[in-house]
Amino acid sequence: MTNNQPSPVGIMRLINGYWATGVLAAAATHSVFTHLADGVDSADELARRAAIAERGAQTLLDGLVSIGLVELHEGRYRNTPEAATYLVEDTPVSLAPFARLKLGHTGSLTDLAEVVRVGGPIKDVVVEVANNPHWEGIVTAIAAQSVPAAGVAAEVLGLADAGEISILDVGGGSGIYSGIWLEANPAARATQLDWEPINEIARRLLDERGVGDRFTTLNGDFHTTDFGTAEYDVAVYSHIAHQESPESNIEVFSRLRQALKPGGTLVVNDYVVDDDRSGPAFPLIFASEMLLKTRQGSTWTRSDYRDWLIKAGFEDVSFHVAEPATLVVAR
Repeated sequence: MTNNQPSPVGIMRLINGYWATGVLAAAATHSVFTHLADGVDSADELARRAAIAERGAQTLLDGLVSIGLVELHEGRYRNTPEAATYLVEDTPVSLAPFARLKLGHTGSLTDLAEVVRVGGPIKDVVVEVANNPHWEGIVTAIAAQSVPAAGVAAEVLGLADAGEISILDVGGGSGIYSGIWLEANPAARATQLDWEPINEIARRLLDERGVGDRFTTLNGDFHTTDFGTAEYDVAVYSHIAHQESPESNIEVFSRLRQALKPGGTLVVNDYVVDDDRSGPAFPLIFASEMLLKTRQGSTWTRSDYRDWLIKAGFEDVSFHVAEPATLVVAR
């Protein structure tokens, strides 16, 4: 390799990127980040605490240092700030269950080249069916992703001081928005529209949060279920638009506009890309998952959302950072 040639290290790291998924998922499975947070700082101590082989413990720690989730300081291991925040178990924002979930999805990537050729899934689509047997694991694992966005939205909308408001959460999954917003505003009430198996999970989780008495559910498919007319002050549509076609999103936004009271607000949370599709990085690569797993989904641009919402009857559309997602607020 001559001096003016770039290094192949970056390409090699990407080619072997599945190692990062595997190491992270294995570490989450054995609660490595939680043990480090509790004071474990060596491979032999981790092996004892996690009941794993010392060779395995050292290999995991080496891998976690490599991918930037664990630091080695004077011979002792510790979580990076990101790992300490998002990978320690039993916190509202813990992504450890999601890491374990995603390891099971890596096999589907072997189909991506053919999916790109034909322009859509080549196997049965399970993310769009009510009887997916894995809802319990999926719904609870992905809930933490929406915690930061729900908090940002509560601040943007001033929900804590909004008084007696009614909230509609379309496809609300775990009920994370309703839970956080009802905790912030003790006078608010929320209704979640989702499939019955998912609503059962949400009701249990919101009962555990102590706000279940102000939370109701509506069983059904949001494509066909009536949202009502002028019934709600706030509606939320989180991480659904990327699974839908432009026409479907316009249709749903139009019905949500009708469901809102005069002066009501719609909050859309999703992975939104810049208009020239130059970034942000995560929403850009997430489009591959939508190609692989949905019939018409993608990651849509800011202009797409603005145009759809204006067509649906909204007048004021603003964008707010909630990394790696974006909040789209329409009034």
